[in-house]
Amino acid sequence: MRRGEMKLDEDLGPDREDDFQTDDEENQAHRDFEHLGDDSESENNSPPSTNLSDDDFPINPSWPQSYRQSMDLLTSVTPPGVTFLRRNASKGRSDSFFKRPETWQDDDSSLSKPFVSETISFKEVEPTSKPHAQSFVSSCSRFSTLELPPPKQGCSFAQSVINGTNMLCGIGILTIPYAVKQGGWMSLIILVIFSIICCYTGILLKKCLENYPALKTFPDIGQAAFGIAGRVCIAITLYLELYASCVEYITLMSDNLSSLFPNASARFGGIDIGTHQTFAITAAILILPTVWLKNLSLLSYVSVGGIISTILVTVCLFWVGIIDQVGYKPGAKILDLANLSVSVGLYGFGFAGHAVFPNIYSSMKEPAKFHLVLYVSFAFCIFMYMGVAIVGYSTFGDAIESQFTLNMPKELYASKIATWTTVVTPLAKYALTILPIALSIEELAPTPALRCHATSVVVRSILVISSLVVALSVPYFGSLMALIGSFMSMLVALIYPCACYLKLHSGRLSKMQKTNCILIIIVGVVCGCAGTYSAMSKIIGGEG
Repeated sequence: MRRGEMKLDEDLGPDREDDFQTDDEENQAHRDFEHLGDDSESENNSPPSTNLSDDDFPINPSWPQSYRQSMDLLTSVTPPGVTFLRRNASKGRSDSFFKRPETWQDDDSSLSKPFVSETISFKEVEPTSKPHAQSFVSSCSRFSTLELPPPKQGCSFAQSVINGTNMLCGIGILTIPYAVKQGGWMSLIILVIFSIICCYTGILLKKCLENYPALKTFPDIGQAAFGIAGRVCIAITLYLELYASCVEYITLMSDNLSSLFPNASARFGGIDIGTHQTFAITAAILILPTVWLKNLSLLSYVSVGGIISTILVTVCLFWVGIIDQVGYKPGAKILDLANLSVSVGLYGFGFAGHAVFPNIYSSMKEPAKFHLVLYVSFAFCIFMYMGVAIVGYSTFGDAIESQFTLNMPKELYASKIATWTTVVTPLAKYALTILPIALSIEELAPTPALRCHATSVVVRSILVISSLVVALSVPYFGSLMALIGSFMSMLVALIYPCACYLKLHSGRLSKMQKTNCILIIIVGVVCGCAGTYSAMSKIIGGEG
């Protein structure tokens, strides 16, 4: 046995001996994994004879390794206190990956080890009523235990509800009245239906995790179902969704600051810069230092206040519309089929928290209660969304903007509170939102020496600058959010969960279960295509 294998054996302990594999066994594991859920398996589960070469895995099969830890921090599943961009004083360099004090080893040996150093088995948990339980082995969650220690377990039911609600009820609530304007009052029926569907697909992810306990994240589920292609496809989609959210943060700050200071402008190099562009650049400058922070624990605490911010902005809207009695004639549009697909995209954005549902499930003390977490989180969100939709569209009518804060009279205290809350919240959340993308890019560095402080700063700076460029090029908050909801959220919330569930449970589903999943996939494809076309048409036409 090689030295590295002996080290892993010591780290993992006797209970994990069955998970360790030699090179030949690892190749066999790849073959078993590629045939996961295949109904054509023989009774004795003999593996297929086809050999897989290295060319079958063009990238590290465990990318992205940092997904779980970075997404945990984004949703506050992992307690604050994790240090980033940590300096290695004795060596004059730093490592941007997650470290825990009790597992951190400050020696070059840990940096010189292969980035992939562990093979984890995925064993399906079958109901006890089945006499011949099948198992399968895969290498899809291999990562360096020194560089990426697993997060601490033990979130209570209340904490899990807060994490789930924090992910669902975010900036999407600002566009709900605008969505009603686009689709009419009857589109609220779609809002309710979509919330039910998304809650159902969240439960499908839970069932995948229950049957395959070694799966911890959405990309893990994707690889278990469809191999490396599934893992990479899901991961890239989730990262694109996060990146688009960062673009929306800059646009959101710019729009609301412009409403507070409408006459602000700048001149640089003989070029006049308008109000929106000025504040977009200002927002990026304010954000930039936050992504360089070595310790994001403070931002993690602030991010937990996302629910409080949402409630505060909602209360301000109610105050302005009901107490101050400010507004226009309530909107009279009942149903607008031409723009209904835009409404669906905006509603989709508000319920697509599936990227972190597996993380929340894995972090719970009692994972069996995860379905209750989903019920409570979705119930709270639908209550908030319906209230904001009715009050917002009734108060401002067809004059409603893509963010209802832009309609609120700025001379009122409630309006000022709502607007500044809307400005400050993205400022605090941007760094945590961009973090998973940055870490996944840093993982691709060919040598450990490149995974250093300087590289981390450069990667994060480029991401901020690029998101600013996109925000300046597409300054249409509502249309861009509809595009995100139609394209990426439909994939994440509807299509991927159902496809993975069908694959992983092939041959064990009733006709009703199969029909439900297929119908949801069809709905996701139709709504995604229609919404993407409508949102792109509005963006090209300069409508926001």
